[in-house]
Amino acid sequence: MILTLFAHPWAGPLLAALLVVPLMLVVHRLAGLLLERITRSVPVLHGALLAIRPAARWVLPLIALQLVWQAAPDDLRFIGQVRHLNGLLLIAAATWLAVRAVSGFAEGMVKMHPSDVQDNLQARRILTQTRVLARTANAVLLVAGAALMLMTFPGARQVGASLLASAGVIGIVAGLAAKPVFSNLIAGLQIALAQPIRIDDVLVVEGEWGRVEEITGTFVVLRIWDDRRLILPLTYFIEKPFQNWTRHDAQLLGSVFVFADYGMPLAPLRAEVERIVRAAPEWDGRFFNLRVTDTTERSMQIRVLCTAASSALAFDLRCTVREGLIEFMQREYPQFLPRVRLESESARQPAAAG
Repeated sequence: MILTLFAHPWAGPLLAALLVVPLMLVVHRLAGLLLERITRSVPVLHGALLAIRPAARWVLPLIALQLVWQAAPDDLRFIGQVRHLNGLLLIAAATWLAVRAVSGFAEGMVKMHPSDVQDNLQARRILTQTRVLARTANAVLLVAGAALMLMTFPGARQVGASLLASAGVIGIVAGLAAKPVFSNLIAGLQIALAQPIRIDDVLVVEGEWGRVEEITGTFVVLRIWDDRRLILPLTYFIEKPFQNWTRHDAQLLGSVFVFADYGMPLAPLRAEVERIVRAAPEWDGRFFNLRVTDTTERSMQIRVLCTAASSALAFDLRCTVREGLIEFMQREYPQFLPRVRLESESARQPAAAG
């Protein structure tokens, strides 16, 4: 019976397959350990290597099996279907490996530049570029892998040829339908390279204040101050104006505006502002001042400027100064709070006569 089994046409290819699969797994294990030790001093390559290990465990045996099936006789029954199936699996595994390699490289870059430090502008720039470009590259790899798999089917090639014959009309329709996709793809590349926004940037968009929480391949997630999420397409940040409070530096100059009667003395108000700002833990020690910036027929506008190390601290500092000034005026000079005066004609006549 054993001789009968070895006489079967599939005996040789199957025996070769049973030998090469364990061999490739051993090669994968040994090569993985060796490369891990070599790349340990290079975090980016080390991260990419660790990321591709699960995919490489499938790619190496599938490559060996494909060589075995290609070496088998062409007249072997079902060999064509086996080659096709193995080829599809190999393309899928290779696409998975490429996607994992890109993701691992991106994560290695992010780990080399941690963003949880005080001055994280450079880290946030690299984080944004890496993640946007990695997602774009992965999208291209997935599309390419799916296209290669479809090209292995003769029917799909015939459909593609017939589509090319009527490419004029179909090209226009496909172009119109894919316009949002390509617009977001190009916008994503522009954001990654020019970086009008970055991860953790503080923005004012559509009248909302928040931080950039995530940048995907199609949209941006803005975390609003009250924990709501504002979802905006990537093209929004290319086509429309918005405020970026941390474009070049996280340090900000905060402003506080209050209104007071013309009788309000400014010297004690300046002294109180100095006391409030110097006592505030949010102040970074760089600058503060108080100026009268505008007047109306009823009151004067007083502006206080003060600096903080970040946008969140600047917001809290502004609230602290505003509350302190209001409390000081209520306690010490309540008569000079903004008010509307109503005087009778008889009250004005003695003043005019005098």
